[in-house]
Amino acid sequence: MERTGSNHFTRTVLTTRRRFRFFGLTTEDLIRSFFGGNAVVAIVVLALITIFLLKEGAGFFGQNRENLQIYRQAGLEYVDFMRGQVEGHTTLTRSLSALRLQQFQASTAAGLGAEAANAALTDFDAFSDKFSDTVTPLRGMVSDLTDVATAIKEKFIIAGDKREERRQLEAVGRDADAAKVQIAEVNFTTEIRPLLDARPAYLEASRDLGTALTALLAAAPVLAGPDAAVALEEFKATTRAYVAGFPEIARRVETWDYTLPVPLGKSLSAFVFGREWLTASFWQDWYGIIPLLVGSIMVSLVALLLAVPLGVGAAIYINQVATPREQQLIKPAIEFISAIPSVVLGFFGIAVLGEALRQLSGVSWLDWVPGFPFSERLNILTAGCLLALISVPTIFTLSEDALNNVPRSFKEASFALGANRLQTILRIIVPASLSGIISAVLLGLGRVIGETMVVLLCAGNRIAIPDFTAGLGVVTQPVHTMTGIIAQEMGEVVQGSIHYRALFMVGLVLFFIALAINYAAQKIVRRYRISIG
Repeated sequence: MERTGSNHFTRTVLTTRRRFRFFGLTTEDLIRSFFGGNAVVAIVVLALITIFLLKEGAGFFGQNRENLQIYRQAGLEYVDFMRGQVEGHTTLTRSLSALRLQQFQASTAAGLGAEAANAALTDFDAFSDKFSDTVTPLRGMVSDLTDVATAIKEKFIIAGDKREERRQLEAVGRDADAAKVQIAEVNFTTEIRPLLDARPAYLEASRDLGTALTALLAAAPVLAGPDAAVALEEFKATTRAYVAGFPEIARRVETWDYTLPVPLGKSLSAFVFGREWLTASFWQDWYGIIPLLVGSIMVSLVALLLAVPLGVGAAIYINQVATPREQQLIKPAIEFISAIPSVVLGFFGIAVLGEALRQLSGVSWLDWVPGFPFSERLNILTAGCLLALISVPTIFTLSEDALNNVPRSFKEASFALGANRLQTILRIIVPASLSGIISAVLLGLGRVIGETMVVLLCAGNRIAIPDFTAGLGVVTQPVHTMTGIIAQEMGEVVQGSIHYRALFMVGLVLFFIALAINYAAQKIVRRYRISIG
């Protein structure tokens, strides 16, 4: 009887399989193909994203090369040699003003009134005024040459626009209108002549500036107080180093040749190692990824420094220490954080966290903290705290999975040898799951470095490399990130322009960084599983 029932069941299954055949495939085959195709879909999507980014960003280096070529041909590069000399003097003048303020504050703190403190700095003020005036002739020359160079560049841009207008008219068959478009071609040999003729005057002005600064340093006033004296000597050393660089600037000006072509490698190095991201400039646009990359790394490091102890510590507590009731309460609460929209966290950072951290930095008993007090409420620290909150659920969940995968026999053997719970956790459980925890941290890093809204709203959006001379206080400075610059500028650029393609190159760099982080995490996970198995 049982055999008859079994045969009937077998016939029913076979009949069902035949009934649901589709192009020779059974239902089981279709289900296997459907779920097994996820890997194929992932590979296809990954390939499409890569191709798209490469396609849109591929033209950047050619366009950037043309951008650098006109920068040279129009004489902007030539004028920038001199401009850098003037800006160096401006930096020194600011340092002198800061030294004056430091001395004034020291005098008032010692009991002098404001009038007496200013009177004591009369000689220093005269020295400072003379120092500031030494660069006036060179600054005036640079201003005049700037007008010449920008006029050459403007003529070139107008000629390019006219050529594009003629091309578009010819493309639609309006040849008569195209012939009316007048194109004033730029003769760089003629246009550049006023810049080259200014070389002797520049060299003389540069020599006079060096002579005047050297004489001023020799007659510098004496400041009261050991700290002020040391600061003045440092200023003198910096000024002497500045003057020592004049011959190199003069050499560049004398040997500059506008006809030299810009190699393609220069376009690549200007992007990879460029320290400026400057767009819509009347002078010159620069597309250097370094300030954006440094900003992303700094924010991510602060986030990980906060998230790793919290996420891993919570995972260890929930997995090894907490009671079932605590697990039911704490675990869903941590995982719920990932459900909070990042834009909401960004608003929280602007309205609450940033201001709270700034107010906290002004507390007198926290003066020992590096960077405290600070005035910028939107900075690396604010964005890092919020990104840490975002990455904690990822690190927590994956770390707990790694702890769960440690064989129970490890814990039992440790207890059998007389170890207590803390010794077992620190010396047996955590080391055995270390590879999994590291992969969790890497995936948390991938989550952090790809975040957009929080850093766009809370990182400060200053496109500059932070001042690392501030030590750990660097985390209180505002930065911009790779994700933030794409979100901020992509909606405003002209499709196909160099700016448009530069943003795609930033996206490509970000894509490969995230891909490398996730690949490293997967490699560690596989190694972890093999070692446990």
